[in-house]
Amino acid sequence: MTDEERVAECLGVGLPPEAEEHLRLAGQNYHQDEVALAHLQAAWDIAPGHAAVYIGKYRFYFYKNRLAEALAVGTECLAKAAVDNGLSPNWREASPEAADFSNFAAILPRFFLFTLKGYAYLQMRLGDLEEGRAAIEKLLELDPTDKVGAKVLLNVLDRQANGDDED
Repeated sequence: MTDEERVAECLGVGLPPEAEEHLRLAGQNYHQDEVALAHLQAAWDIAPGHAAVYIGKYRFYFYKNRLAEALAVGTECLAKAAVDNGLSPNWREASPEAADFSNFAAILPRFFLFTLKGYAYLQMRLGDLEEGRAAIEKLLELDPTDKVGAKVLLNVLDRQANGDDED
């Protein structure tokens, strides 16, 4: 897959109409977990690994407060975003010069950064503050101007460490 095709995929291009329909139906049936999940699975079966399907699955689990499942999907998506950027699937190995992280208009690097931010947030919510902090520190290394807002998460962690926040 070319970089142009990967960018297009992040924007939903290349999603077969049948998969798109299943994602739409999953959204319409959000209140019925089994029905929504069946549609998400059907979308995955038609377009496995497509960014739009990852996003649909992630959102379903996240908004249902099924955070461990959202993290599992997010972790898979993070590895995909890394590979799509020509990086190691291990986010810890990413370096600022490995992709155009400073250019907020660069869709693939931005997708990686936002996926890493979601990963950090979920780690924090699930109680793995050390892993969350490591991901936030990597975000700030890759995005020192903090276009994705990682410092907000870092401030939460720092307040918790200082006993200033009960969440």
